[in-house]
Amino acid sequence: MNILLTGVTGYIGKRVLIALLEYDHVVYCSVRDVHRLDLSLFKNQAHKIRVLQNDFLDPKSLDNIPVEIDAAYYLVHSMSSDGNFMDKEKISAENFKLALEKTNCRQVIFLTGIVNEEILSDHLKSRKTVEDTLQSSSYALTSLRAGIVVGSGSASFEIIRDLVEKLPVMIAPVWLRTKCSPIGIRNVIQFLIGVLGKEFTYNQIYDISGGDILTYKQMLMGYAHVRNLRRYIYTVPVMTPKFSSYWLYFITSTSYSLAVHLVDSMKIEVIARPNELASQLGIQLYSYEESIQQAFDKIKQNDVLSSWYDSFSNPFHQKNIWQYVEVPEMGTFSDKKQRKVVDEAYTINQIFSIGGNNGWYYANFLWKIRGLSDKMVGGVGLRRGRRNSNEISAGDSLDFWRVLYSNKQEKRLLLFAEMKLPGEAWLEWKIEDGILYQTATFRPHGIAGRLYWYAVLPFHYFIFNGMINALVKEKKEQKKL
Repeated sequence: MNILLTGVTGYIGKRVLIALLEYDHVVYCSVRDVHRLDLSLFKNQAHKIRVLQNDFLDPKSLDNIPVEIDAAYYLVHSMSSDGNFMDKEKISAENFKLALEKTNCRQVIFLTGIVNEEILSDHLKSRKTVEDTLQSSSYALTSLRAGIVVGSGSASFEIIRDLVEKLPVMIAPVWLRTKCSPIGIRNVIQFLIGVLGKEFTYNQIYDISGGDILTYKQMLMGYAHVRNLRRYIYTVPVMTPKFSSYWLYFITSTSYSLAVHLVDSMKIEVIARPNELASQLGIQLYSYEESIQQAFDKIKQNDVLSSWYDSFSNPFHQKNIWQYVEVPEMGTFSDKKQRKVVDEAYTINQIFSIGGNNGWYYANFLWKIRGLSDKMVGGVGLRRGRRNSNEISAGDSLDFWRVLYSNKQEKRLLLFAEMKLPGEAWLEWKIEDGILYQTATFRPHGIAGRLYWYAVLPFHYFIFNGMINALVKEKKEQKKL
């Protein structure tokens, strides 16, 4: 089959692509930024992939969608974007529908949220509007409605993980008593792949879950049980939605805009209605605690396939950060260091493993302070970490950086800053002729940018010297640091 896959660089989409490639399908991957899809990750299956650059807010950009599409996945959402995300989601769905009606597409598969209350959060209301918009007489729509998705790298899992791992005692909002139906990411992908081409699922709506109905408090305690942690949670009625959003934002790795939408949604019960779809597709359902254990199995194996952190927020889509792959030289400040490389293989491994749990090899406490200060002014902070402790690709998030270029064979890694700054910043490493070159570049915006650069210059001297020295240390010497 020829399949159009949208949202392919997102948490769900990347996993759907991997699953589809196991079959004899040609997958047309629709992406807003072609740089975001690293085909080298798919090794011998890259020949099954076709890449299309589309922006569903711009109907003209959809003219390249081929007529010979047999089925499509609609996995586009704008919940973490700024502004009126509901209008953007509806416009995107309308443009997608009009584009698909010009093709041979017979089925569209849409992953959405469970809707079973009259009063809905803005997020669920928008998802329902998108579902209604996608209805067409030209193709069949299969809607899969899910609640909380649990898996390594999912927003829900990472938030639960942050809360339980960091807080032995929690004073929490009353919405922790809200009930929901969680589902493991493994089951979500099985359902998404399972309904493909199944005519009995055409023009049908299914709620999907792992079978448990739990409060958010029970989910937190269930995580603690799997991790053998003793935790105490007390709910109080005095936390306003705004205060709750800040509570999530400062304690967890979520962005503030996403925290607002999550708190809004967590006040609404999302309980899956029973159906026979799992048995019809031969899917074994996993309980909430089994899904938590599976997530940790992936983390231990360093095999997290995708992470919600790697999704761009809307301001960075609008900014088109790929224009910054070419680091400017004019109108910038720079801090340049170079060292002779003793063990090239070791240094390359250290460069491409930097950040996340591996740290920044020198003065990590200063990096943490910088991350905290960024968080205080509404930035992303350091808590995003990295998806994989050893491998990194263009488009990945790396603490408060975004990877613009990553190539081990060329021995070059280029990062672009996503922290709040009065300017634009790059950090680059490359090895040429046995010399490691480390360059920090900053393009200031006005006087504030220039004052910022001079204010942090003393810290840069110690941090960047220490970091490059650590990168070129021999393995035995590094262990002593």
